[in-house]
Amino acid sequence: MADEDFVVTPWEVRGKVDYEKLVEKFGTQRITSDLLQRWEKHAPLHPMLRRGVFYSHRDFDWALEMYEKGNRFYLYTGRGPSGHTHIGHMMPWMFTRHMQEVFKVKLYFQLTDDEKFVFNDSLTREQVREYAYENALDLIALGFEPHNTKIFLDTEYIHTLYPIAIEVAKRVTFSTAKAVFGFENSNNIGEIFYTSMQAVPAFLGSVREGKNVPCVIPCAIDQDPHFRVARDVAEQAGYYKPAMFYCKMLPSLSGGDKMSSSAPGSAIYTVDTQKEARKKIMNAFTGGCATVQEQREKGANPEVCAVFAYFFNIFEEDGARLAELDQQCRTGKILCGECKGRLAERVLAFLKTHQERREKAKDRLDEYMLRD
Repeated sequence: MADEDFVVTPWEVRGKVDYEKLVEKFGTQRITSDLLQRWEKHAPLHPMLRRGVFYSHRDFDWALEMYEKGNRFYLYTGRGPSGHTHIGHMMPWMFTRHMQEVFKVKLYFQLTDDEKFVFNDSLTREQVREYAYENALDLIALGFEPHNTKIFLDTEYIHTLYPIAIEVAKRVTFSTAKAVFGFENSNNIGEIFYTSMQAVPAFLGSVREGKNVPCVIPCAIDQDPHFRVARDVAEQAGYYKPAMFYCKMLPSLSGGDKMSSSAPGSAIYTVDTQKEARKKIMNAFTGGCATVQEQREKGANPEVCAVFAYFFNIFEEDGARLAELDQQCRTGKILCGECKGRLAERVLAFLKTHQERREKAKDRLDEYMLRD
């Protein structure tokens, strides 16, 4: 979706995103209090649900109803491996891990090495493959286990994936692809075909189990165009429509749009050193005033602050402490430097533990991988 003030596509997010407008333009459903109450019958609400980080869905109420009747869904999410993983990428993965624990379900994790090769002229196939395996380490380091988590690269699992992909491709016209993605004559045919591959894991669980199984896809809302296509063809191909669970995106450290792999200073990567991560946080955009005196008098604005966004989305689960930080910020009782220092402590501790787990994951990769 392109708007005068912002752009949201599966390949680009730019400007200050109006998430409510996206709900209207994409035609998704808001996560209501009734849906949250149904969730609470199974488990307490995760902070990302309480705070509206995950805020929109397609048919999750149906998937939950199927689950409660004994038809357990599986989860599908993934990563386009164009570079190292940053914390923004992992936000929906963290929630996916929570969903997996709550509902005790399987996860298929797609690494779209084909996508990043055909859409990015600067990456070779080998570079994309290397990034894919690096990204897989980050998923494993979050605590996913191999008995219910399977990871695959599209090009390495293609014998299984391709028959499902052509079932999708046969039902998607070029006019639909142009209308949904804005393709032009200059787009290569790999780009035009690709959405058929991203649809496949929404049906993979059904193929592997030999019966129709509901699928729930937790991901950022910028990926919705792909899954609108998948949902449009699902029933024609004999499958359930995948249910969607959409989150907002973690803002860039430099303010504004989401983190970008093409702007390293806008994000904290899982491979960053402690020094690198601290420097990025201390240079982050905030809602503070020009001078200490002015901020003490007028306070700051946490609503536009990248540092507060990190606390809000990931690094402060306690609602009372978050509310206190918000109040201290607005009243000038805390300055941006102190707030950055607090965040740095949380992030550096997270990175230390994550990198240790990531190193151990190198010896376990084959336990998770699906290959033909």
